[in-house]
Amino acid sequence: MLSLLTRVPIQLPPSILAITTTTAKSPFSTHSTHTMRLPYAPATPNPDDPEEQRIYAAAVARRAPRPLQPLDLTLLHAPPLAAGYNAFLQAVRTQTSLPAAVRELAIARIAVLNHAPYEWAHHAPLALAAGVSQRGLDVISRKEARVGSEGLDEREWAVVMYADAMTRDVEVPADVFQELRRWFDEREVVELTVTVAAYNAVSRILVALDGEYYSFLL
Repeated sequence: MLSLLTRVPIQLPPSILAITTTTAKSPFSTHSTHTMRLPYAPATPNPDDPEEQRIYAAAVARRAPRPLQPLDLTLLHAPPLAAGYNAFLQAVRTQTSLPAAVRELAIARIAVLNHAPYEWAHHAPLALAAGVSQRGLDVISRKEARVGSEGLDEREWAVVMYADAMTRDVEVPADVFQELRRWFDEREVVELTVTVAAYNAVSRILVALDGEYYSFLL
C-alpha cells in the first residue's frame, strides 16, 4: 500500500513525524498536491471585526504549533460554524478521560471506513505514538478487518467493533455494546460514543469538501 502522507504538508512534532513517515502505512494511494473544492478563506481575520478575530485566534490556538489546516481555511468561510466546530473538537480531543490510544484507534478506524486519508494521515501516527501496535494498525487499515486478528487485544477490538457499528450501521447491536461495557465505565462509553460521532462528522465534512482528493483509493 502506498502512502498519502506526501500529499498534504502536515506539520507534526519530530517524534510523531518520524512515525508518520516510516511506520504509519496508509490504505490509500499517493498524490502530491492538496486543494479543497472551495477557495480558502483569508488566512487572517478582518481587522475591523473583533468577533472574527476571536474565532481565528481560537482556531490558531487549537492547531498550534501547526498552522491553520486546509479544513480550517475552508470552514472559516462560515466563522460561527468554525468556532463551534473548533470548540467541540477541542473538548473531544483534550477534555475526556479516554486513553489516547483508545481515542486515536477509533478515529483511525473511522478514517478507513469513510475513505478519509487526510484523517488517517493525522491520526494513525498518533495512535502508534499512544501505544497501538503497528500490526494492529495494519489490521484496521483493511476495511473488512477480521475480528480477532492478531495485533489488537480484546479491549481494542471492542473499540473497533463499536466504531464500526456506529459508522457503518448507526445502530449498535446489543452484543457489541455489552462487549464495550466489559472494558469501559459509563463516562468512558459516553466519551467514546461522542468521539466516534464527532470524527464521523469530521470525515464527512472533509470528503464532501475535497471530493477529488478522497476519491483516490486503492
